[in-house]
Amino acid sequence: MPTSRQKRSEVPIEQQWDLTALFSSHTEWEKELNAVIKDVNQITHFKGKLTENAKNLRDGLTTLENYQNRLILAATYASLRSSADGSDSANQRDSARVASAMANIGAKLAFVQNELLSLTKTQIERFMEEEPQLRHFSKMLTDTLENKAYTLSPDVEEVLAALSEVHDAPYMLYERSKSSDMQFDDIMDGDGKKQPMSAALYEDRYEISADTVVRRAAYDSFIHTFEQYKNTIAANYATEVTRQVTIAKLRGYDSVTDMLLHSQQVTKEMYHNQLDIIREELAPHMRRFAKLKKEKLGLSEIRYCDLEAPLDPSYNPETTFEDAGKLIQDALQIMGSEYSDMVQTALSERWVDRADNIGKATGAFCSSPYGAHPYILITWTNAMRGAFVLAHELGHAGHFYLAGKNQNLMNTRPSTYFIEAPSTMNEMLLANHLMQTDDKKKKRWVITQLLGTYYHNFVTHLLEGVFQRRVYNLAENGTPLTADVLCAERYDVLKSFWGDDVKIDEGAGLTWMRQPHYYMGLYPYTYSAGLTVSTLASQAIIKEGQPAVDRWLDVLKSGGTLKPLELIKKAGIDMTDANNIRKAVAHVGSLVDELGASYE
Repeated sequence: MPTSRQKRSEVPIEQQWDLTALFSSHTEWEKELNAVIKDVNQITHFKGKLTENAKNLRDGLTTLENYQNRLILAATYASLRSSADGSDSANQRDSARVASAMANIGAKLAFVQNELLSLTKTQIERFMEEEPQLRHFSKMLTDTLENKAYTLSPDVEEVLAALSEVHDAPYMLYERSKSSDMQFDDIMDGDGKKQPMSAALYEDRYEISADTVVRRAAYDSFIHTFEQYKNTIAANYATEVTRQVTIAKLRGYDSVTDMLLHSQQVTKEMYHNQLDIIREELAPHMRRFAKLKKEKLGLSEIRYCDLEAPLDPSYNPETTFEDAGKLIQDALQIMGSEYSDMVQTALSERWVDRADNIGKATGAFCSSPYGAHPYILITWTNAMRGAFVLAHELGHAGHFYLAGKNQNLMNTRPSTYFIEAPSTMNEMLLANHLMQTDDKKKKRWVITQLLGTYYHNFVTHLLEGVFQRRVYNLAENGTPLTADVLCAERYDVLKSFWGDDVKIDEGAGLTWMRQPHYYMGLYPYTYSAGLTVSTLASQAIIKEGQPAVDRWLDVLKSGGTLKPLELIKKAGIDMTDANNIRKAVAHVGSLVDELGASYE
């Protein structure tokens, strides 16, 4: 293990993503950004006459689509550089430039939605008959009509668009604080040696360490730093919640939840089912898992910070990035040659940024700009668990790679309700591949990795969703969202799920500060929705083989052309049936049963 974290300039080139697929050089990016800022006039040329006739609408929307594609590439380049090193002043400057440009451009383009809203369904249908190419934009036009009741006057919409940089500020401030300002105390390992500590190292290495001394020391350092920032981050998050609540009221929604679910095209019943059924029915299974972990690790008590410790420290395989890639490729062969070729290219042609360096964003993500290939950020630590994280992000990459090849820019992205299904599907397939062994220890390890996936999505993110629901209720009832209030709510959510089977310390209440998801609307609960879908769909693939694979690939290629319910039905799953959620939870229970039986 290194004694200190490296600077970005010290990272070997093969561990960095190659951004030349976006722009050949930073100079070329700057030229394009300046051109994009200037070329917005190509769109504003249509102001006041966009919907005069079918030809104007066709030409205007085609010009807009081409322009937005350029804008996405320019913004993605700056975002990826900032994610790789948010401490670099040049990257901070470029991110600020893009944010300012996006706000200005958004204000200038606000007229597009306003003028589209003047159209009736009958007019749209007539225009499509006159200009068949307009069917290319049918989803965009339909979605606009559905938003009509919640759209404000053109002047107000333009003002809101002009303030987008201000609206996005809470998320930017959170990310900037976490990547650049938060400093974590070094920790001492069991041998008395000092080890470096960072948010990324905690989440990717120490939290899952088999060494109880190291794991708990890292948690203490993690919480100690969060304690120092809690009031500032709480004020920042409260600002974000106030922004969302205020906009919901302005637009005439009954609640902020209604507004956020409207954009996801999800009913409140579907939303509450995910949170309530899993929270209530999964808790007994996960408490049994915690008790088993406490017993096998020989702990006098299992603490919140011990929940992700490996069940069997004697079997904690490591792997290189290259070997993990080969394993993933083998597991995903069932998806067919097009998908497999994409995975091989991603791993060999530097679509993945895997180094740990100062200023790098924590966690993992996949960015998939239309017109270029996806990019994956991960911090590789040689732990075999990383193979599941990498497979997960490659699932996002495969999804948008296929959607991008088969759909236009306006139709690539489905509801966030579905977004985590393709990613967790890859984890299911990797686990199934690894389970084909007679090695009892290996099979037990694989089950624990699967339970880790369910813990991540059905517990960690689901309980974030439960916490988030409480926060919105408090805000709409006028309760100030102070650090103490947020910590108390987070603590109570954790305590109610784990009961007395896990020791929930006061510091656990600070863990609402870990995730940026709260700045992304109702995103946390969608992890559980996606995993519910992938659990059932992967079981169909294992049972049926090619027919189920073909259905799944068809879903991925559909992109955002369908609403989530219809999209998921193409995979053979009805998410209005709450029993499907119960089936997924029962599967988790069966994994806990199988794990416990393996020790008998």
